[in-house]
Amino acid sequence: MSFPELTPASPLVLIGAGKMGGALLAGWLKGGLDPKAVLVVDPSPPPETLQMLAEAGIGHHAAPPSGIEARVLLIAVKPQMMGAALPAVRALVGPRTVSVSIAAGTTVGTLEAALGGAIVRAMPNTPAQVGRGATGLFANAAVTGSDRALVGALIEAVGIVGWVEEEGLIDAVTAMSGSGPAYVFLLAEALAAAGIAAGLPPDMAERFARATVTGSGELLAQSPLPPAELRRNVTSPKGTTAAALAVLMAEDGLGPLLEKAVAAAKRRAEELAG
Repeated sequence: MSFPELTPASPLVLIGAGKMGGALLAGWLKGGLDPKAVLVVDPSPPPETLQMLAEAGIGHHAAPPSGIEARVLLIAVKPQMMGAALPAVRALVGPRTVSVSIAAGTTVGTLEAALGGAIVRAMPNTPAQVGRGATGLFANAAVTGSDRALVGALIEAVGIVGWVEEEGLIDAVTAMSGSGPAYVFLLAEALAAAGIAAGLPPDMAERFARATVTGSGELLAQSPLPPAELRRNVTSPKGTTAAALAVLMAEDGLGPLLEKAVAAAKRRAEELAG
């Protein structure tokens, strides 16, 4: 993978190099991005990002530098910081710039008013930190085919990508995959607690719950079979798994509960978007 459109004269400018911004940068560098074609703006990057910048020979700026026109302006600051960040980065936007925001709740309309031009809203999730992310993308009408290809390639450096054609669907992506890692981590917590309640020592229950969730996830990633088929493969008729699934798949079981949880997260995302 390479990014020939990104050069020192037409760079990618990353605003915010925290966990998600740092994960994206790591993926880009691994994917072949020329370190000279990226600028990082963050007044206080975390230590792990500082180490990565030093190893790659990338300098960072406390404030947006002058005289730079970004090819891609990727804004990876927290939603509550967007009000201060957007006016500060406006000078980096030129006729060929595509601005990408990963802030939940900041609409295309808000971004267009502050920055103008081509805008992409992106909703990644934290597995991007290990190259296994899932990111939903929405583009405004000013985004060109080459913009789409470039942004898609950049985000694919840290996982899978899906474009939606309605901005409101970004809220659904936020609710499902954006927040989804927390649901999986809660499953690992709950499974460990259930093991302890069944009599296992706490350290063993926690190790086995973690290994069960991560191992099952890797099996799901590697297998061509759909999740339902993998589930059936574990389930012997009238066996122990079937007894447990009778509880989890009841009318008030895991499926309806997750549907309610995702709906609640989607409502909150809509509220944040105003």
